[in-house]
Amino acid sequence: MSRDRRRPHPEAWARRAAGPITAFSGILLAGSLFAGLVKAQQAPGNPPRAADATQPAAGARHSRYQPDRFAGRAGAYYRLVWGVESLGVKWTESGEVIRFSYRVLDPEKARTLNDKQFEPSLIDPQAGVQLVVPSMEKIGQLRQSSTPEAGKSYWMAFSNKGRLVKRGHRVSVVIGQFRADGLVVD
Repeated sequence: MSRDRRRPHPEAWARRAAGPITAFSGILLAGSLFAGLVKAQQAPGNPPRAADATQPAAGARHSRYQPDRFAGRAGAYYRLVWGVESLGVKWTESGEVIRFSYRVLDPEKARTLNDKQFEPSLIDPQAGVQLVVPSMEKIGQLRQSSTPEAGKSYWMAFSNKGRLVKRGHRVSVVIGQFRADGLVVD
């Protein structure tokens, strides 16, 4: 019988459980009333508030996994001054090669990036290294050096012997006068 005294009656459990459920349903009710009031304030004839105008349109979706790497001034700088966009640095599967790629918008402005006379380098201050484009005997340098064309993507590969540059590091790519800082290695 002492065991029955320690265990509460089933009706007592029901009363205790009803407390949080009632509180939760009250919160839901208050939230739906608040949402109804907000919608009522935004009648069809009223213009939207400034806070609503900054949010993206219903059809526009932004993925949190593909961030806009050069939003604002940085993106405009690379497009206007160098005629390129979509700059990216990728760590290959083996980690022995780092691939830098870009898309050409203006071939005249982007000519420096494909010029053979400039030696490209990838600088990683975190690892304390400066990588270069390797040159193979029969292939030559692992980079595209043809005349750039608008709308095409180009790449170059940097040797990462010892795998010192890792994913997540912020690096700089320097080719002649061109310099892209703060590129994240994917």
